[in-house]
Amino acid sequence: MATAVRYRVAVPVGPGRLPAAQARSCHSLTVRAHGPVAPATVAGVHLWHERVPAASGTPLARARREAEAGRPLSPSGPPVRAVLLRYADGPADLVLVARRAALGEEGLRRLAAYLLEGTGPEPRLPAPGEQPAYPAGARPDAEWGLGDPSRAGLAGTVAVELKEPDPSDATLLAAVGLVLARYSAGESTAVAVFDAASAHAGPLVRSVAPDETLTAGAYVAEWAATDGTDGTEATAPGPVPAVGVVFGELRPGTDHRPFLAPALPVVLHWRRAADGTTDGVLAYDEGDVAPEIARGFAAHVAHVADQLTADLGRTLADIDLMSRADALEIVESGATPPAVGPDTSHRTIHGLFEDTARRQPDAVAVVDGDTTLSYAELDERADRLARGLRVLGTAPGDLVGVALDRTAELIVTLLGVLKAGCVYVPMDIRYPEERLRYTVGNAGTRIVIGAADTFPAIDDVRVAAPADLIALAARTCDELPPLTENGAAAAYVIYTSGSTGRPKGVAVPHRNVAALIAATREDFALGGTDVWTFFHSSAFDFSVWEIWGCLLTGGRLVVVPYWVTRDTELFYELLVDRGVTVLNQTPSAFAQLIEADGRLRSPLALRLVVFGGEPLDVGMLTPWFARHSHTRVRLSNMFGITETTVHVTEQTVTPADVAVKGRSVGRAMPGWSVSVRDPQGRVLPPGAPGEIYVGGAGVAQGYLHQPELTSERFVEDPYGGGRVYRSGDRGRLRPDGRLDHLGRLDNQVKVRGHRIELDEIRNVLLSHPEVTGAAVVLRQETPGDTATARIDAYVVLSGTGTGTADLLGHASGVLPDYMMPATLTPVAAIPLTINGKVDTAALPDPTTRETPAPATRPADAAQPPAPEDPLAADILALWSQVLGTDVGPGDNFFELGGNSLLVIRLLREMRDRGLPRVATQDFYRNSVAAQFIQFVGGKG
Repeated sequence: MATAVRYRVAVPVGPGRLPAAQARSCHSLTVRAHGPVAPATVAGVHLWHERVPAASGTPLARARREAEAGRPLSPSGPPVRAVLLRYADGPADLVLVARRAALGEEGLRRLAAYLLEGTGPEPRLPAPGEQPAYPAGARPDAEWGLGDPSRAGLAGTVAVELKEPDPSDATLLAAVGLVLARYSAGESTAVAVFDAASAHAGPLVRSVAPDETLTAGAYVAEWAATDGTDGTEATAPGPVPAVGVVFGELRPGTDHRPFLAPALPVVLHWRRAADGTTDGVLAYDEGDVAPEIARGFAAHVAHVADQLTADLGRTLADIDLMSRADALEIVESGATPPAVGPDTSHRTIHGLFEDTARRQPDAVAVVDGDTTLSYAELDERADRLARGLRVLGTAPGDLVGVALDRTAELIVTLLGVLKAGCVYVPMDIRYPEERLRYTVGNAGTRIVIGAADTFPAIDDVRVAAPADLIALAARTCDELPPLTENGAAAAYVIYTSGSTGRPKGVAVPHRNVAALIAATREDFALGGTDVWTFFHSSAFDFSVWEIWGCLLTGGRLVVVPYWVTRDTELFYELLVDRGVTVLNQTPSAFAQLIEADGRLRSPLALRLVVFGGEPLDVGMLTPWFARHSHTRVRLSNMFGITETTVHVTEQTVTPADVAVKGRSVGRAMPGWSVSVRDPQGRVLPPGAPGEIYVGGAGVAQGYLHQPELTSERFVEDPYGGGRVYRSGDRGRLRPDGRLDHLGRLDNQVKVRGHRIELDEIRNVLLSHPEVTGAAVVLRQETPGDTATARIDAYVVLSGTGTGTADLLGHASGVLPDYMMPATLTPVAAIPLTINGKVDTAALPDPTTRETPAPATRPADAAQPPAPEDPLAADILALWSQVLGTDVGPGDNFFELGGNSLLVIRLLREMRDRGLPRVATQDFYRNSVAAQFIQFVGGKG
């Protein structure tokens, strides 16, 4: 059932340029005059006469007429201006311009009749004090408009060309409302209906929430029911919509312009002629709506109106926003043809690596501290490890777990698993034991390459060290049968956060990685002179790009030890010492690097920085561009998803993007495609936000052992694009095919590059027997500062015996550190909206984590510092400042919401205050305040 509403609003004329604000408050009437005209001053209006040295039908005459009809009144002048334009061939045009608040359309027509024909009573104009004040204030925003703010106040027009005759006013309103609903996933359907005859009252806002099962006739009837003819109106006004409609008459020899500049971002003027035909003009403000978007909106309104008129029996679900040809054109605009070069669809990662190793066997492939491996050495060691796996009984296609720290040995292992024809399943050794157990069980792997003394013992699962596998290979002289390259076979399975409370494995084939390299090699000029860093966990798909992007293009891969990734100064020194040219970072991590670069100012060899893992706020790059030319160091923002093979789009960021605060993530990479669809999977036009669909070379095989979820998210494109992935990300296409990323549609967030389903955290909390309700939200302590992003959790407990420390201990056994809530707050009930969703605004301010029992703290933290100790006072004050809460000697930094970025900020503040320098690794080992104070005191 549709819901109809109606209320009055006051439409602001500002802010904006003064001429634009005045133009929004004025309207005009042009009337062709053939006979004598009244004297110069009639009815208090001075009539100005002007001779135009051109015939009435010439371009010069039309231009002069349009200019006069579009010229707003002076703020301090009279409420009406009258100008008679006399043309060289005899005819004349009377042009009247008035403030809408002073004189409506009918008043203008009466004044014109009196001036031209002397008919009717002499019109009375309101005195200045009688004119209603036209409101000022913020104008509504058309999210889909993609206007250029520098062009605010400049108006454009587009004809709305209807094919079906005699549409009713309700049909035309319904068409506008349905287009708005499609543009906004049903969230915005309100239309402001202006009264052309009188402007003293604000427009009547009318809205009907669409129900896709309604027939066109029923839907139009709902709009007809909001016409206000019964004299009733809503008692409380609502928001001002972004789109307005004016209904008027098309009379021969006259032209009424209801606004000299659109009062709203978009105003449609429908004029009905005596024969029933309807003429439509869409006016728009270029500061709010781009010309291409305005043309599309006008075409969609016409297309929908024609369908509503032609068949009242069809359902709304069967009414298309655009023709199929137009939809296919939009899909095509979001696709980029594959890069020119050899077909790599049949190739494997290890096969491409072997090609590189043959070309440059002696070139350095991997650097890990003092360890250096050439391409030939890496190839040979990986061959031996693959041989050991085969001896152990693995077969092509088997899934092999890899749980190793970030070292050169990890690179050998990953390559060796691929050479054995197997699929690697990377696991971070710092994950909780329960998560490691789940990953192994869900993947069904029987072999994990790692350390038996650190990896949990699991029945029927063998844990083997890389050295053990290489030793196995040495015990046999049998040659292994060669494997045929199969690009369609899975190369790796990476587990991502899942809304069910358990991670889900994404299976990605070899050919996807080959396509990724082919799509970027030439554009990024990747080659043998490049030095890359291996910075990210192998369980994070950014590592796929780091490792294979380097090794398949002949570069040198520098392994960054775990603790160096947690210490920005050490990492910065590594970049300088190793001459790194290609760096891959999340924006959160790069923000810390920008600060270190500004302070240390060492010479960097960087030529390419690739951002990924989380949205980029381009404003953070201002200090970087102040020191580094964008022509020497290319900053590339790449949107991507594990299910679409790391990267999907690319946007090179320049200082110009920073100036306009651009949100574009660029065009699809060669071989990839992006489109934006509504909840029913229909293609949306440029500007309209919706769900991002990704197609092309990067689409993964699906979710491991989850056929239903795979069929739900990996779908056949009805527009002929093959398999496409429904990303769950919200975005909009631009007319040039670039994509704006607008966040998530669901409960998934990105925190410091980690993809997190808030529902997974919620479900883990709900799995505790004392928890009957839970909610999880993401907040920033300081808005806009990603370093202060934190996860706040709320729980409803069935009894009073369970403390939050117990719940956090329960969660930490399943969730990795980056997913642990920073706060956990008991509440009596989870507040809900009228739609049954969590009302996040009604959740109380969070409380800090419950402090663990003293027995769980390190022994050397048992003695708190003396209160008069100035070092202790300084450190406690600094911790309180960084964490945004009072800190005592027994508090743990991470249990108060601290994270890796705040650690870096804290240690930087200590250096700035002249306190002893502390390595990040030492901080993590001394994270209780008293313990840390003792450690720092010992260094002094």
